[in-house]
Amino acid sequence: MNKPLRRIAIFCGLLVLALLVRSNWLQFVEADELKTAPKNRRVDIARYAQPRGNIIVDGKAITGSTIVNGNDFKYKRTNKDGKLWSPVTGYASQAFGANQLEKLYDPILTGDDDRLFFNRTIDMLTGKPQKGGNVVTTLNSKAQKAAYDGLGDKKGAVAAINPKTGAILALANKPSYDPSVFAGNSEKDSKAYNALQKTNDPDDPTLNRALRQTYPPGSTFKVVTAAAGLESGKYDIDSKTDSEDPYRLPESTYDLGNEGNIPQCKNASIRVALQWSCNTVFAKMSDKLTNAEMMKQAEKFGFNRPLDSGAQDTPVRPAVSVYPKDNRPQNAQAGIGQASNRATPLQMAMVASSIANDGKLMKPYMVDQLVAPNLNVVEQTKPKELGQPVSAENAQKLQSAMETVVKQGTGKAGQIPGVTVGGKTGTAQHGENNKDNPYAWFISYAKTSDGSPVAVAVVVESSDTLRSDIAGGKLAAPIAKGVMEAVLDGKQ
Repeated sequence: MNKPLRRIAIFCGLLVLALLVRSNWLQFVEADELKTAPKNRRVDIARYAQPRGNIIVDGKAITGSTIVNGNDFKYKRTNKDGKLWSPVTGYASQAFGANQLEKLYDPILTGDDDRLFFNRTIDMLTGKPQKGGNVVTTLNSKAQKAAYDGLGDKKGAVAAINPKTGAILALANKPSYDPSVFAGNSEKDSKAYNALQKTNDPDDPTLNRALRQTYPPGSTFKVVTAAAGLESGKYDIDSKTDSEDPYRLPESTYDLGNEGNIPQCKNASIRVALQWSCNTVFAKMSDKLTNAEMMKQAEKFGFNRPLDSGAQDTPVRPAVSVYPKDNRPQNAQAGIGQASNRATPLQMAMVASSIANDGKLMKPYMVDQLVAPNLNVVEQTKPKELGQPVSAENAQKLQSAMETVVKQGTGKAGQIPGVTVGGKTGTAQHGENNKDNPYAWFISYAKTSDGSPVAVAVVVESSDTLRSDIAGGKLAAPIAKGVMEAVLDGKQ
């Protein structure tokens, strides 16, 4: 071979080698990156080429799929009672992607999960279209409806948990939205999606208030302060405290009083102070225990630490509830749920559930099972203990006190005939110089002979109620009562 031909042959060989290297690089190194590239439309076309699997509540699908005409996507998501369930399902949109359960379990719902390889192979061999699996939740449909209906036209949220397992039974928001209205890829869907964004709707209906919004917990946090006092050994449930009324905040000239000037608050025991929601008792207790001890107790209940998202947990990472490192006067106010103390409804439901469960705190989770198209269980969630924030003995003392709150104190609106209910009301001030209407809170649990099957936290962020009538016992307690009754009815 002459020299020019040899050079051409070598050059062509190098080109072929470069092509082989490049093709293998694309297939084995960059495959995942290309597959998930935002501009790779073929992935989305494949995702919507068949009906998605469904999200299941009480054995029934709360989602579906329908055929779309006029674009590359054959199917789009549909939702049953979308406003009721959107805090749980999230959305799956051809134009705007997905979030929450729809996003976290997208591989299962589309059938692309590696654990469904056998099902895909059988479908391919038999000529059947690919099928998605189902996500089976822990939700209780009656409790969810009671929470949603109970909120009515109020802005707020409800979280309910099974204290014995951590299973989330209800997660409701108001205002809410229907994911179906922007599930497609049309101009109409875009308008519907944009109308729901906070820039266009100040009420922010797509915000998951039960998980992602933190509020000052107000007097519901006094349960945590009471737990810290009992655990310290410096206080007992029925022993009088050295508590003046009003209470001069430490290192301050401000005198803290009690709502309504309740005479029972002076030197009140923890039981009486919870019964009448005495600011003076718990603010002084928080100061005496010190900021470090209060932080330590709050963190045992879940404050200041994130809950990881995943199959064992909630479908969206909850916002971190915060008990702050602070100075003495601020720590005293944080002990009554004010200052920089902030919590999600889920966090306060965790507090109530731990007390109801004799001090044991279970990790919240919302997905019970992942199920293949042939109904085989792909994954089963196992309850997981997070810790023991308070001893069983002290938890039972707190149960007794919280039950006094409902029987004879500020939480009477949470009473259920023939059922033992423990609770704590809260009215949390907020806004500059407390100019805005306060938040109304109620945390509670219902007890049966077999323990407590439900703990609830309700926050009412705003309503058309007069400011003077806003109180946890008036606005939030009846909502919690309805949720507890719904769960108890299902146990009978």
